[in-house]
Amino acid sequence: MADATDDIDKLYEFGERLNDAKDKSEHRQDYEGIIAAANGSVKAKQLAAQLIPKFVKFFPELAEQALDQHLNLIEDHELGVRVQAIRGLPLFCKDTPEQLTKIVDILGQLLIAGENVERDAVHKALMTVLRQDVKTSLTALFKHIGSIEDQSAEDFSTWDSIRKKVLLFLRDKVFPLKTELLVPQELMERHITTLVKQNLQDVTASEFKMFMDFLKSLSLFGHKAPAERIQELVEIIEGQADLDAQFNVSDADHIERFISCLSMTFPFFKRGASGSKFLNYLNKQIMPVFDKLPEQGKLDLLKNLAECSLCATTQDSRQLLPSVVQLLKKYMVRRKIEEINYTCIECLLYTFHHLAHKTPNATNSLCGYKIVTGQPSDRLGEDFSEQYKDFTERLSIVEDLARAMIKKLTQGMADQNKALAAAKTEEEKDAIKTQKQNATFALRACNNILAMTQPLNTKTPKFTGDQKTNLSWKEAVKPSGPSTATVAGQKRPAATTNGSNNNPLKKGRGAGGMQHQLVNKAFSGIYDSGSSGRGGRSWRGRGRGRSYH
Repeated sequence: MADATDDIDKLYEFGERLNDAKDKSEHRQDYEGIIAAANGSVKAKQLAAQLIPKFVKFFPELAEQALDQHLNLIEDHELGVRVQAIRGLPLFCKDTPEQLTKIVDILGQLLIAGENVERDAVHKALMTVLRQDVKTSLTALFKHIGSIEDQSAEDFSTWDSIRKKVLLFLRDKVFPLKTELLVPQELMERHITTLVKQNLQDVTASEFKMFMDFLKSLSLFGHKAPAERIQELVEIIEGQADLDAQFNVSDADHIERFISCLSMTFPFFKRGASGSKFLNYLNKQIMPVFDKLPEQGKLDLLKNLAECSLCATTQDSRQLLPSVVQLLKKYMVRRKIEEINYTCIECLLYTFHHLAHKTPNATNSLCGYKIVTGQPSDRLGEDFSEQYKDFTERLSIVEDLARAMIKKLTQGMADQNKALAAAKTEEEKDAIKTQKQNATFALRACNNILAMTQPLNTKTPKFTGDQKTNLSWKEAVKPSGPSTATVAGQKRPAATTNGSNNNPLKKGRGAGGMQHQLVNKAFSGIYDSGSSGRGGRSWRGRGRGRSYH
């Protein structure tokens, strides 16, 4: 006990002499005594953890030895010692910026600390060094995110835990303070954009979305940003979608990633960025194997294609239209059967209208229309009467089926109202309410089909190029305000398929269901959020851990 007291007394003496000295560098022996005392009692360690970083700048020749001793304190079994040592870390680089990268690297690894008070100390220390030099600190912190190869399973587990904690720290502590931290604004926003772009090779879907949401929030890509800057965001997403790779229809991860990325790019297309690379890839790589896609993948893809068709260029429209017409004919059967997917037909008709609006004479050879633009591509001297007959017959059959389905759904909803009145438990009521809501959206799809087929029944149809048709899975457009259609159009279809907090279409419902089992099949997936990069599916490889010593 006496020895411990003596150690503390000596530490106070060393500290007082250094405090009082005008030329502290002359008291090297006192500082060496402080470093040595870090091997003493718990209280001596806590006091040393305060004094070592406080005076380290006066003894550059002892800086490495002092930091090594301080790191031993950070690994001490006593929580109080560790917390005090963590709090002192920013002082090691306050006047010696060459140490900053190492200190940030250490603090990044300490984010996996188990005790709340310890993690809180790490967070505060990191914020301190970020305010000292945000550019260097962010660069060092992002090194924990990138992929690292050739590690053992144990090392990978440690690295992965650190990586996740760094990402959470960026999301919760750094990104919300971007206005305060990223100064000067343009320079630092550009720097962090570069860091993000350099570390996207090995991210999960949710991590990628987090980074893209952050980049979108920067002034660099704000509402006044030119189209070429918005194109930069699209190019980042293109890289994540792996558009330079051969499409493998059996790779569920690639399918999901493509659909999610396509959905993510739509708001940027509306701001002037080009979607040509996505649409070309879709046309050349995916459309030829569309039949081999899983059913949910087909629907998710068609939903996103419908939305993106609004922004397709004339050239993209002309190239994609033949594939869309061919697919539309597959869904628009030539005989009256009930097993057709109305939602897919709605998507394809919407896409057809918007593509044909940009290149109307392309439909002459595809559908037998007689649209005159004065260009050789009109092909008016050729006979496409068979194509016209085939296409309009299919339209007529789909219209008949849609009207019949509307009648069936309307009757079903009346039955559901009676069932709801008779329901006794909350569970029964919730099930019926869900079914009523599903039927309402299904009615929208059928009504949309009728609205879009009606103008196509003439030799010279008028194709819709606006957003007056509100797709059935999207929240209804409110008439108040001049820009509601635009706002609605910006909503991601995979995330807002059924309004606000409503659940997807439930499978296997019992009593009180829709009148006909085929209704469920005809609208299968219309209210599902689909893959679209959600659900934590990994787009990841492996990395390697590291020691902070």
